[in-house]
Amino acid sequence: MSTTLAALGEGELRRRLSSSGLTLRLPPFVARLQSDVPRVAQDLMRLYGEFALGRDDEFADFHLTVNYDRGLHALWRRLAGRRQARFSTDGLAAFTTLPATQAFHMVEWGLNWAVTAHAHHFVVYHAAVLERGGRALVLPAPPGSGKSTLTAALGQRGWRLLSDELALLDPRDGQLYGLARPVNLKNQAIALMQAFAPGAVMTAPVPDTLKGTLSLMKAPGDAISRVHEGARPAWVVVPSFEPGAEAVLEALPKAQAHLLLADQAFNYDIHGVDGFEATADLVDRVDCWGFTYSRLDDAIAVFDRLAAES
Repeated sequence: MSTTLAALGEGELRRRLSSSGLTLRLPPFVARLQSDVPRVAQDLMRLYGEFALGRDDEFADFHLTVNYDRGLHALWRRLAGRRQARFSTDGLAAFTTLPATQAFHMVEWGLNWAVTAHAHHFVVYHAAVLERGGRALVLPAPPGSGKSTLTAALGQRGWRLLSDELALLDPRDGQLYGLARPVNLKNQAIALMQAFAPGAVMTAPVPDTLKGTLSLMKAPGDAISRVHEGARPAWVVVPSFEPGAEAVLEALPKAQAHLLLADQAFNYDIHGVDGFEATADLVDRVDCWGFTYSRLDDAIAVFDRLAAES
């Protein structure tokens, strides 16, 4: 049986991360992580403690590093109390430096980038995925739609979280997969979810990012223990948060749903005809809806009825 990250303890985790790194199994992928920023170890333990460690000599799909920035300019920032961190993959810097307080978010963003840039055996959509009774709910939506807040709430109320950000469609079996990674919350949604699910595990809010104040909510234990399980697509629902709105589902034309999924896909063009056909097949097999809401309890009631009636 594989050792979990939590079994290391935070001190040993920090030591390994800051030296040669460690291998973490994030089904369906394996990642090699290295970081000398203490906050990375702290948040990794908090959010990924139940995930399995891999062997040091195990093949890794991605090699990700977030370290303190080096050089003379970095020294001046350090003296001013404004240390920066830099993300790199396979030894090559991939993004600009950011404040070290955002180091763990850089790990999350970097992992998203690695999956979307390399995992072309899947069609990868920018969408949340949750499961109930073996059937998958897909929530594709642009930023600001309330997707992540709704996803976090459903994941705390009986829907199994597969993914908040990346929906992985396997064209070979038509199943959807996810990594059971944390849900990204920002600004007002952080306090909202703290009140809605006071027992949920969340990272300390990080202010002053390009997206505002950010926090990450850990995936529920059931989602992590069943991370290998895919789900059959059953619903595509496009959410839209509107203050004061009633929770209402409205039928969405399948052609419009296909266009939206294609627009939210990271590698649709790389798959070409196969990507078109895989997306068309997904849309053909599901019920498509638009959804407006303002109150989480009302939204959950609507989705629970949808699952019960379909």
